[in-house]
Amino acid sequence: MSYVVVFPTIFSKNKIPQLISNIKKILKIKNQQFNSVKRDGEIILVDANDPVFASSAINMLFGIKEIAIAKQIKNNYQNIVSEITSIGGNLLLKGEKFLVRVEGTSKGFLAKDVEIAATSNIIEKKSKLGAHPGTDLDYDKLLYTYLTKNNAYICIFSDKGKGGIPYQSQSQKTICAVYDELSAVSCYETIKQGYDTKVIVCYRQKSELMNLAKVLNQIIPRLVQEKIELEFFHLKINPNGIKNYLTYVNSILEIMLQYSNKRVSLALSPLVFSSDFIDNALKLVFTKKKIPLIPLSGVDTSLFEEAKEIGLEKSIKKLEKIVTISSYEIPSFAKKQVENAQKTKKMISIQVGPNNVHDILDSLEENH
Repeated sequence: MSYVVVFPTIFSKNKIPQLISNIKKILKIKNQQFNSVKRDGEIILVDANDPVFASSAINMLFGIKEIAIAKQIKNNYQNIVSEITSIGGNLLLKGEKFLVRVEGTSKGFLAKDVEIAATSNIIEKKSKLGAHPGTDLDYDKLLYTYLTKNNAYICIFSDKGKGGIPYQSQSQKTICAVYDELSAVSCYETIKQGYDTKVIVCYRQKSELMNLAKVLNQIIPRLVQEKIELEFFHLKINPNGIKNYLTYVNSILEIMLQYSNKRVSLALSPLVFSSDFIDNALKLVFTKKKIPLIPLSGVDTSLFEEAKEIGLEKSIKKLEKIVTISSYEIPSFAKKQVENAQKTKKMISIQVGPNNVHDILDSLEENH
């Protein structure tokens, strides 16, 4: 029988119940039928009607190191060698270098023994294909098997997960603003770090809305909810110049501080902003008896990888422009513009689905 097998990240191994809950939610949101979601040791098994679509839906979640579609058999030496030979052999193409890897709990045999036996069997049975063993560093196809106490899972297909920990592992509600490429990655990181996140959106001119809607379309499904409420603020601050940008960032912080959320996620990084600017923002948060989070504080060049993850490939140049800010100014927020922005507040409710970009823009047009 084939299952979707979810391998939690090392940081999620003590949060598996939350990950199971999120898997059930995302499958329901994506209308994927499933019979069960259960543990087998340190992995999660999903018995889904359509494993391919189910694995694609599940892989939107955080807390996953790897996800696979695998055949389950009993943890028995002869069976495992036989199945790896059969399934692995069928996956190989002419002349491919393959690597057999077996991990997990073995009973009465070593994982290495299985690897050697299955490798020699495949060489023998697939000699006409010209398939031959590769090395840990040089192979075309990985034939992976994971062993639990009672079962073995021979992978037919596998994909890398998004890392992080399961959404809502950190129970406190956190407010997060999306207003450009850097803040989008920061919001993505906030969710990836398990925080229950409320998203507000700020923009300076209507021309920015299409890009922001596209980014939100990538972020919204990570919130594992059928319906998302978003609030939009039009902050009329000049989009040109570093000082105006810093004024914009501090004005958005002022808007976030007016919410009741105890935790405030700041799209700041010591690699981008001066320490004085960051210290000033932290003091403002503490003054309101709230707790600041800086999800980008440990993120360096992986920032650009995460930008691509949320569909910002075409905006990398803009992101590079933001991250090369060099200013030691700490402009105050724009009081009048913040007051006016509060009056422009638009709340829209979005049903999570493939057309969120248009839903967001249409809802905003209706509200204007």
